Amino acid sequence: MQFDNVTCEKVEFAGLPLAVYREIAAHLRQVEGVEVDIVTQSDQQFDYNQSQVECLKLWKAPNLSALDRKIIEQILAYYKKRYET
Repeated sequence: MQFDNVTCEKVEFAGLPLAVYREIAAHLRQVEGVEVDIVTQSDQQFDYNQSQVECLKLWKAPNLSALDRKIIEQILAYYKKRYET
């Protein structure tokens, strides 16, 4: 991350497959001033019913505009609504 004073947020969606996490990350990365990392599952025991991903780490530049923050919220809300169990 090349920004100073960034904020880091952990974003979790229970049970989503890796492909959907990658899609979410791709959408979020389109917002200027945002970086996203996909954190793989740390559980040592494999479970087909569990996601391969533990969470997304979302870094936001401190000078992110209100519009960009709203876009981030809308992206996350869309996926939450679509994949909510």
